[in-house]
Amino acid sequence: MTDEATLRSADLQVLGRLPDSSNNALLCSVPGPEGPVRVVYKPQAGEQPLWDFPSGTLSRREKAAAVLDEVLGFGQVPVTVWREDGPAGPGMVQQWVEGSIDLALFPPGEVAQGWVGIVDAETRDGPVAVAHRVDLATAKMAVFDVIANNADRKGGHLLRTSEGLFGIDHGVTFHEEPKLRTVLWGFIGASIPQELLAAVDSADFDQLGDWLTADEVAATRQRAQDLLHARVFPAPGPGWPSLPWPLI
Repeated sequence: MTDEATLRSADLQVLGRLPDSSNNALLCSVPGPEGPVRVVYKPQAGEQPLWDFPSGTLSRREKAAAVLDEVLGFGQVPVTVWREDGPAGPGMVQQWVEGSIDLALFPPGEVAQGWVGIVDAETRDGPVAVAHRVDLATAKMAVFDVIANNADRKGGHLLRTSEGLFGIDHGVTFHEEPKLRTVLWGFIGASIPQELLAAVDSADFDQLGDWLTADEVAATRQRAQDLLHARVFPAPGPGWPSLPWPLI
């Protein structure tokens, strides 16, 4: 993995725009000891306005997500830095992760051991059960998403590599109002592992203050306290879609 110092200071060479990005995310490279290292650069100036998030804050929320991952000690958000000197202006730079989407499709009623179905869907090839893993890494990501109030945890934002499970694309996070939309609903009502509760209890959420408003930090801290009090994974709340679209 590339370190933060390299991402903060190395020359960014723009390779092209990521075609599925709605916010002008750019694929770039930086020099590395073993050759160029690919990174994603999301300039603040390229963000499309959203009705429910303050303008110009999405790339800062990406950095806040990396800070949250760090204070929790989960190690599931790729190395992420903020740069004022990007080729398109200030923005977030994050190491590119080459991994497999960690969501699976099974025939209805035939979800494999180690997975849990979250929703039945209809495809061109017939009905399927959409499922995610039930391992500790996925439980960590579910806890992270609850605390970050992640409004867009698609399957394509869950990447499994030889080094573990990584989450990407965290621009629509940390809203003060409940907005959790995720594909990780398979843990509903299950006890949260004690080691994850301990990580939440010891996290220093004040470190988010450089990237979020005081009210957003307070709301994040409250979500963490609610999770510690409940000690179980939550169910979807009313008045807001529980699943992102598309699922992948």
